[in-house]
Amino acid sequence: MLIHILWGGNPIGAKFGLEVFPPAWSAFIRFLFGVATIALWCWYRGHRLWPDKKEWLPILSIGSLFTLQIYLMNVGFNQTTGINGAILISTNPLFAALFAHLMLTDDRLTTMRSVGLMIAFGGVCLTLIQTTGEIVSFGTTGDWICLASAALLGYRLIASANIMRQVDPFRLALWQMVVSLPFYLVIGLTSETIIWSAFSFQAISGLVYQGIIVAGLGFMASLWLISKYKPSVMTGFNFLSPVSGVLLAGLLLGETISLTAIAGTALVATGMVLITLRS
Repeated sequence: MLIHILWGGNPIGAKFGLEVFPPAWSAFIRFLFGVATIALWCWYRGHRLWPDKKEWLPILSIGSLFTLQIYLMNVGFNQTTGINGAILISTNPLFAALFAHLMLTDDRLTTMRSVGLMIAFGGVCLTLIQTTGEIVSFGTTGDWICLASAALLGYRLIASANIMRQVDPFRLALWQMVVSLPFYLVIGLTSETIIWSAFSFQAISGLVYQGIIVAGLGFMASLWLISKYKPSVMTGFNFLSPVSGVLLAGLLLGETISLTAIAGTALVATGMVLITLRS
C-alpha cells in the first residue's frame, strides 16, 4: 500500500525537477540516484550485480523499453499538469491487464475485470476533456504522451514478468537503468539546456525522491512483487496512486482539483479495484 502511495508522488517530484532539468537530464540524474541505491543495497546484501551471459539480451530488451517509456513520461509531465500526469500515468495497470490477457495464458480478463477496464478508461476520457470558454478539446499533447508512456509501462511490466524467469529481478532493476543512462546523457548534452537560474532545493529534492524512493526502493519492490505474483493482480492497491498523486498535486503544486479531475480519478481508481477481482 505504501509503495503505491509513494508512486503517486512521482509526477509531482518530476514536475519539481523539470523546473530546472529538462526531460533527458531529469531522467539521467534520477537514475544515477536509482543505480546507486540498488547497487548499495545489493552490495550490502551480498547480491551479485554482474549479469550472466544469458541475461544480457533480456536486459537490453527491457532496458530499451524502459528508456523510451521514461523519456516519454518526462516529456509528457513537462507538457501537462501534475494532476493530469498523476491520473494518466497511473493507468499503466489497465494496460498491463490488457497485455496480460494477450500474452499470458493464466491471467485472462473476466467479465468483472472487463467492466473495470471500461469504467477506468471512462475516467481517462473525462480527464482528457479540456474546456476553454466555448471550446472543448480532448487532451493536450502532454496528456497523450503520458498515456503512451503508461501503455509502454503496462507492456514492460508484463514483459518483465516473463523475463524474470531468466533474469534476477534485482539485476534487472539495476541494469535497465544503466542501459538508459548513455541515451539520456547524449540527448541532454545535444538538445537540452539546464535552467540553472531556476535551481532550487525543491528541484533537487524532487529528483532525489524520484531516484532513491521511486526508482531505487520502489522498482526493487515492484519487480520482486511481479516475480512472486501474477502481474495484473498483484497491483491490488494501485488505485491509491492516482488518488495520492492528485491530492499531492493540489497540496504541493498548488493546482486546482476540479470536479472533472475528482470524477476522473474516482472512475480510474474504481476500475483499478475491479480489475483485481477474479470473477
